[in-house]
Amino acid sequence: MAATKNDIPTSTPNLVWLLLGLAVVAAVRLYGLQYVALPDYDSVRNWQIVQEIAHGNLRHLFHHGSPGFSFLYAPVAWITTNFQVFQHLNALLGVAALGVLMRFVAQEARLVGWQLVLLTVFTGTSVFLTFSGRDFTMSSGSLLCFAGLVQAHYRRLQHPSRQALLRTTGWLVAGLCLNYKFILTIPILVVLELWHADGLLWNPGTLGRIALLLLAPYIVLGIVGVLAGLPWYLWPAVYYKVAFPDVANAAGRATTFRLDGLYYPRYLQDFESPALWPGLLLGLLGLRRWLPKWRTLLPIQGYLAVWATCLVLGMSLLLKAPRGLLWAYPLFYTLAFLGLRRLPSWAFGSVVAVAIAWNTYRLQQEIFDYSPTRYPQVAAWLQAHGGGRVASTVSLGLAPFLPATDTVLAITDEKQLATLRRRGFRYVLLDGYWRVTGIARFDSLQQQRPVAAWPEPLLTAPLLFLEHSEYTGLGYLETTKRQQIARQDSLQLRLFVLP
Repeated sequence: MAATKNDIPTSTPNLVWLLLGLAVVAAVRLYGLQYVALPDYDSVRNWQIVQEIAHGNLRHLFHHGSPGFSFLYAPVAWITTNFQVFQHLNALLGVAALGVLMRFVAQEARLVGWQLVLLTVFTGTSVFLTFSGRDFTMSSGSLLCFAGLVQAHYRRLQHPSRQALLRTTGWLVAGLCLNYKFILTIPILVVLELWHADGLLWNPGTLGRIALLLLAPYIVLGIVGVLAGLPWYLWPAVYYKVAFPDVANAAGRATTFRLDGLYYPRYLQDFESPALWPGLLLGLLGLRRWLPKWRTLLPIQGYLAVWATCLVLGMSLLLKAPRGLLWAYPLFYTLAFLGLRRLPSWAFGSVVAVAIAWNTYRLQQEIFDYSPTRYPQVAAWLQAHGGGRVASTVSLGLAPFLPATDTVLAITDEKQLATLRRRGFRYVLLDGYWRVTGIARFDSLQQQRPVAAWPEPLLTAPLLFLEHSEYTGLGYLETTKRQQIARQDSLQLRLFVLP
């Protein structure tokens, strides 16, 4: 049952409960993390680029349109190059993002302490949020900016002022610096502003300040890029190239649009908590009381529901991957939790506790069971046999485990090997990541006998395959079929000597 005003504890006890819940989530996110590799090409490439920028090499400043991410972690690279440090820090950043959102929801939904703990752990043990919280990409940082944006904008609707609107813009700017995909929040903000219709946004002076804030990082970092020898338009060009790719990628995907209304429902059904559906339904029934007064300030459930709905509708038009709904997952879990709160207290607590236990079981199945990594064994073998330059099929997963003096070069076609042999490359690693990305140009290598081979369980994980369906352009069922074929192979890392 919903708590009454007299039940609400003071902010300090509530903070203690929140920290307790976040401690549990942090333990889950960090569990076994020291035994896994960076899961994808982008994570390793980000790790490399952060080190470049930390030492003044800005050639890849606008990689993925996310310069803020590199600047955020560059100071860490002055202290250490150990990829696990970056990976763990990024995981904790995702926990902090959850904390910002949970604190905001607890205040607005008037949650008592034990409810806040349940909400935090229920949301924090989402299968995808846990999976994405263990890589080294922009997801954790952009989730923090999204949580800050949602909170700041809701406060702006509650207490309209220019300062509140500029604070919202600040979070939007931070998000755009960390992740180019943050631009997708702008249409939703416009929808909510039109809904609220208080005219504050359209004041010429306010609109001018917002425009200057939004343009500032593009101008400042554009100048920095020019001084580093980069084209002035390189950052804005990322947006255009993503929306309108001029050539197909290595997997053959040549567009960014694909209408598929079943991809995300299938993913939610197969991987996320079954408690989402009844919780969301109960929450929807609870919103009926608000509909006759739809032009008044949205209640917290309605506000979060607008964000979740718009995110789902928008992403349904684009190429799919579970990360497409990164910002929506915590909203789904929160809305389901608030819907379940309509049940009697004993039933509500029992359902959420069982749901958390189910989440934990699924995390073991879909994430923790796919460790430990065998890349250290590959690196040790190479060091024992001369090391040097190594070609790898599509993946850079081996790179963090080798000395900085060694080279790992990702290739997308075995025809490149003849040239690499002349350049002094001694080995090629047939890395099963080629199956994940759908770049199947290594037939001759597969027919040869390796000098050594190892399993790498993560390269058969369903979530990893689904995360790359945006790259391959394949639908949900096509991607899961590829994953099922890949898991039949017992050895994902095969090492060959270049003849």
